[in-house]
Amino acid sequence: MVLLSATRLVWLQRGSHKLRVSIILILFPLAKLTTVRLLLAIVASKNWFLHQLDVNNAFLHGYLTEEVYMLLPPGFASSTPHKVCKLQKSLYGLKQASRQWFAKLAAALTSLGYIQSSSDFSLFVKKDDICFTALLVYVDDVILAGDHLDEIERVKAFLDSTFSIKYLGDLKYFLGLEVARSSAGIHLCQRKYALDLLSDFGFSDCKPVKTPMATKIPRDASADLLPNNTIFRKLIGRLLYLVSTRPDLAFAIQQLSQFLDRPTVTHLQVAHLVLRYLKGCLDFGFFFSTSSSPVLKAFSDSDWVGCPLTRRSVTGYCLFYGDSLVSWKAKKQITVYRSSLFTKALVLWLSGVVKLLPCSSKDQLADIFTKALTAVPFQLILSKLGLFPIHSPA
Repeated sequence: MVLLSATRLVWLQRGSHKLRVSIILILFPLAKLTTVRLLLAIVASKNWFLHQLDVNNAFLHGYLTEEVYMLLPPGFASSTPHKVCKLQKSLYGLKQASRQWFAKLAAALTSLGYIQSSSDFSLFVKKDDICFTALLVYVDDVILAGDHLDEIERVKAFLDSTFSIKYLGDLKYFLGLEVARSSAGIHLCQRKYALDLLSDFGFSDCKPVKTPMATKIPRDASADLLPNNTIFRKLIGRLLYLVSTRPDLAFAIQQLSQFLDRPTVTHLQVAHLVLRYLKGCLDFGFFFSTSSSPVLKAFSDSDWVGCPLTRRSVTGYCLFYGDSLVSWKAKKQITVYRSSLFTKALVLWLSGVVKLLPCSSKDQLADIFTKALTAVPFQLILSKLGLFPIHSPA
């Protein structure tokens, strides 16, 4: 995430920042959801320990590198009312707070022998002859995974003595993702999030459908524009986060996202169809099996000039760690060209070696990311992607 902040001097007054000098970018990394899924898939396949912890008052641990001043707190009596306070540590609400906290945490973990990943800066790993440990950070929420319990306990003790942490036990809930572990593997879903979504938009009692969208979005040039596009935008935004564990929604949301600027009544009706589909499969999610092999597989497909409005191609891919789906995308290309370079680069980044194989249309799992399918092929691909109800994961 990127924020703006002052380089040298900032006045803080009743929650507002008055910038006195030039502006620079302040960067602080957040864990990528692809990294979360990949880590869980590896943990399941290798039967590692998987713990979760929370850092108490995380932002108060960071030290400021800029000069930041604030007025005296209300009610504070002083013989020198014209003087101000100079902040030594970051506070909640400061634009620098997240960055300074992460810098403090990264320095602490580095001193313990952990290496920051160059692919996801929120991931720290430590490998030696005895054990392998991974630590994934999202602001003050931390996932701790590894094959050696003594090292995990040592890291927890170090973080508690350095920052003060709250140990939350085995990982069960992270960023709205529900994690259920059994002897067979790990199930990941967003059932509560989906229930709240249906409730907020009044679809808790709707009639379910079998697919998230019809084979084509109606093109009605005379369709009335929505008088207020806020509801449509809010719905698509909420659905976008649900795609974190629901690749079956990816193509539908990609199509609807094209109309955020000028949505029509028809577009809202299509979005409501997604909610009706969601009603029938609330507890769908991934199952990461303990028997999954450490082999990377990827499927890539394109619907050439598939967009009827721009004549651009829609490209989709899905990437597996063994039998566990860890990454996917449905995207309309910015320009018109025949390329699957991005998918190839992603696989090369993860494994270093790639072997391209032909794939028939009936076995092409990425087909679900490039076009709307009818119920039978849609459900068949879902089962091959590893998407199951939490109550029957196999």
